[in-house]
Amino acid sequence: MDLFSILAEERIKEAMKNKEFDNLPGKGKPLPKDDLAHVPSELRIGYKILKNAGMIPEEMQIKKEMLEIEDLIACCYDEEEKEQLKRKLNEKLIRFNLLMEKRKMGQTGAFKRYQSKLNRLF
Repeated sequence: MDLFSILAEERIKEAMKNKEFDNLPGKGKPLPKDDLAHVPSELRIGYKILKNAGMIPEEMQIKKEMLEIEDLIACCYDEEEKEQLKRKLNEKLIRFNLLMEKRKMGQTGAFKRYQSKLNRLF
């Protein structure tokens, strides 16, 4: 163990001895689900930094917008409005595919392995 780990461990033990952890909010409840568990470990820190900054990668934002448009289409009764939404969805799909092709992640590489998990998330 390095010095930092030893110091951290000692502080934790001291806090436990002083019962500083006894009244923490959420005590006894399960930890919140990690929404980045599906992302490969080598990419996770980058995604966390983006998420903490309130940003998400452009392809994820487009995918999220596509799902929102699909939901609107499913609820829409006006045929003219539905057609507008379908056009907008097609534009987003084209943009998404161009972005994936540009990033060389289209149907190969890391993205393919995690595409279904990303789709379920957003």
